[in-house]
Amino acid sequence: MKVILTEKITKLGNIGDTVEVKTGFARNYLLPNGKAMRWTRENVALFEARKAELQARHDAAKKSAEEKVDAVKNAKLHMIRQAGDTGQLYGSVSTRDIARMLKDVAGVNVESAQVLLGSPIKSVGAFDTQIALHPDVIVPVKVYVAQTQDEIDALVAGKVLTFGTKKVDEAEEKTEEKTEGKSEGKTEKNSEEKPENEPEEKTAEKSEE
Repeated sequence: MKVILTEKITKLGNIGDTVEVKTGFARNYLLPNGKAMRWTRENVALFEARKAELQARHDAAKKSAEEKVDAVKNAKLHMIRQAGDTGQLYGSVSTRDIARMLKDVAGVNVESAQVLLGSPIKSVGAFDTQIALHPDVIVPVKVYVAQTQDEIDALVAGKVLTFGTKKVDEAEEKTEEKTEGKSEGKTEKNSEEKPENEPEEKTAEKSEE
């Protein structure tokens, strides 16, 4: 479907651009939300008459978005989720989940489409994404997903979580090294101190004589 954009749409166009979009996208999103007008000669003339008004609305929306940047940057997007032994989540974290958390922790309302995640998060870890508060105001954020708050804190500190292997702390490693060292020392010492079987050699000499 051919439409005239009445506001800037990321990856689609600027105000006043005439673009071809899928019919479903136009009917379900662009047209009902006032983001575009169906292209007709009458609507082209109507847009030109409203162009200044639409540009002013765009500028006001951009200014409002810029005022929310700090709140989004400082938001702690920490998700506690259940996961398997390999760190794979039982389910996933979607753009809707992130939008909902952003509202809960920062009081910033965004639509799931404004969360530029790409694909859902399906494992434990730290993930980079972006929040498009406005087509001209895109804020990078980090989303942390783990099974406990302690794991979240470790991820925030830059640590890497491991799964499927036993974690050995430094004290345990030193204890194991000492034990192995003592064991090796005793083996070598016993090997050096072991006396030769002299009586057997003397008996063998007498039998030869």
